[in-house]
Amino acid sequence: MQSGSPYGRGQQVHERAEAIEANLSGERVTGGDVRRASAVRSKASRERAALGDLKNRTIAVIGDLMLDRYLHGDVDRISPEAPVPVVQRRSERQVPGGAANVVSNLATLGVNVRVVGVTGADEARTSLIGALQQQGRVVSDGIIIDTDRPTTQKLRIVSAHQQIARIDFEDAGTLSPELEDRVIAAARDAIAAAEVVIISDYGKGLLTDRVLGEAIAEARRAGKPVLVDPKRRDWSAYRGASIVTPNRRELSEATGMPCETDAEAEAAVSRARLMCDSNILLTRSDKGMSFFSADKPPIHVPTVALEVFDVSGAGDTVIAILAAGLAIDMEIADALKMANYGAGIVVAKFGTATVTPQELLTPLTRRRGANGDGDDGPLVSREEVAALRKKWARQGLTVGLANGCFDLLHPGHISLIRQAADACDRLVIALNSDASVKRLKGKDRPVQNERSRASVIGAIKGVSAVTIFDEDTPLELLHALEPDVLIKGADYAESEVVGADLVKARGGRIVLATLVPGQSTTTLIEREKVPAE
Repeated sequence: MQSGSPYGRGQQVHERAEAIEANLSGERVTGGDVRRASAVRSKASRERAALGDLKNRTIAVIGDLMLDRYLHGDVDRISPEAPVPVVQRRSERQVPGGAANVVSNLATLGVNVRVVGVTGADEARTSLIGALQQQGRVVSDGIIIDTDRPTTQKLRIVSAHQQIARIDFEDAGTLSPELEDRVIAAARDAIAAAEVVIISDYGKGLLTDRVLGEAIAEARRAGKPVLVDPKRRDWSAYRGASIVTPNRRELSEATGMPCETDAEAEAAVSRARLMCDSNILLTRSDKGMSFFSADKPPIHVPTVALEVFDVSGAGDTVIAILAAGLAIDMEIADALKMANYGAGIVVAKFGTATVTPQELLTPLTRRRGANGDGDDGPLVSREEVAALRKKWARQGLTVGLANGCFDLLHPGHISLIRQAADACDRLVIALNSDASVKRLKGKDRPVQNERSRASVIGAIKGVSAVTIFDEDTPLELLHALEPDVLIKGADYAESEVVGADLVKARGGRIVLATLVPGQSTTTLIEREKVPAE
């Protein structure tokens, strides 16, 4: 445990954590930090302005439209007719579902949306179009009536926030050639008016081979990105799409390969790309997201550690936010992080839900300071860093932890810290205390005392906070901090990393950072001991 901390306990700990976070986010700066904090605020202002510019952007959504209905009631007895619960109806609500939920997500963000799909000639169509038009930014002229099928509906019966049953109303048969013609014409009009195109395939019959082929070809001719949420097992029909966005199950079903680990996912994606020749954004549940392109290394975005209440529609939120980011020319890495935050927010809500720009702004604008563009990472006590961690979690930020002696700083340390910072939004460095280093390295170590080491490490770009632990391993600190990401050098196997099981049990991730050959503090010290010839 860190000794001699000048800071108090209890409420003082939380007050200091608030002050540290204010400093990190550029809310309070002094002296030479002004220019750096100004750069943080400038970047945050540009991102706010970019989100505000969504009102000037249009996205086309072509896909299977649904109406999601939720019947809420109370259960206090079992039916005498059969062993099933009796639900006393209390309320009912209706919200857009399927591709219509993508539309709803975009409209909530302030995007103008042109929607193309098919419904029946029934009350559900009226309810669905009414719900979309209430949002004020949706052009629904491309929603075509098929008199031979009902509007797709999912009726969920819910009691005490738990689904008891779901009843589906649908006809997933393919379209007639005449309806295909009308859908293709509507898709062309929508694509012409849009900056980005989303194809939301729920396998309900709208997206025939011909409709898919014509829509993707039209977007490519117009030079507009096409994002596809897939449901087919044969992805050749999506060939030419800019990005395909499967989850793990969809990728495994399409390739017949597992995709749990990073290596498995990369292998499965390589096979999938032979079918569709597209970039692939793989959503991986507790492992976050991974983006695979043909000519660049994968981008892995760790999951946001929020309470998961309901995953309904999370994929719709991801593809909507990603498309919105591309529409305002956001870098792909930033758009992925924004989509990841949005998914973390929406799964904490019940049922089919959306994310507002205000909900996205806090984590989006604060993460810059977390990755080192704000103030130096301060030295804090264990209680203070735990309080900071709770605050960051409330903001939807991922927290990473890397530990070590960090005695004589060398390029290997810098490389590890940069890789660690890239893997999370807030990076905490845990330093072995002087006493701990002596026990581990011998009586002549450390070369620099713990305060000096903390000062140097805290000044490195990407470090959000530094704390000191007196034990031989950081296990007690891991229990207190509960990081989302644990980073260690690749000279360790994952099974050898202290606390890896704890982090993974919470849905966290282990990152093994690539090492710089020939770089270690012990080697540097031994080299200095060799007499010159």
